[in-house]
Amino acid sequence: MHLRTFQGLTPRLGERVYVDPGSVVLGDVMLGDDCSVWPMAVIRGDMHRIRIGARTSVQDGSVLHITHASEFNPGGHPLTIGDDVTIGHKALLHGCNVGNRVLVGMGAIVMDGAVVEDEVIIAAGAVVTPGKTLASGYVYAGNPAKPLRALKDSERAFFVYSAGNYVKLKDQYLADGQDG
Repeated sequence: MHLRTFQGLTPRLGERVYVDPGSVVLGDVMLGDDCSVWPMAVIRGDMHRIRIGARTSVQDGSVLHITHASEFNPGGHPLTIGDDVTIGHKALLHGCNVGNRVLVGMGAIVMDGAVVEDEVIIAAGAVVTPGKTLASGYVYAGNPAKPLRALKDSERAFFVYSAGNYVKLKDQYLADGQDG
């Protein structure tokens, strides 16, 4: 089963959510309305909570996890993702906070305690180190991720376009009777 209960906590889905049968969503996870989770993605809320906003797309092969609470990290780090976020293929988000209207590029890594403010592009392959804050309005690239340049107006418009495009695609999957 692609939706799994762990220690009595079952993922909760908003309206019109598509979760591909080839993915795994488990534990204390909430997916907002019109979200999509694509093949081979793993969203594992087993030792802390994961909250994902509306119209967010988790692309193929992405891994979303948390940081558990311990003597080394009191309180741990849940994973929180805002609305209209596109998470590119094979991205890794771990115990971080991602704002609204964000594009996480393919293969990017966002680590424990990092904060990504609204309207940010994280370039493909970028690594956001633990505890780093990415300020709104910039493209970040590299390892470690650094501001590359300010966002263009066309890129700001792309956030909502990209989210809407994946809403349309997941609606086609749901209309075709795919097990979502």
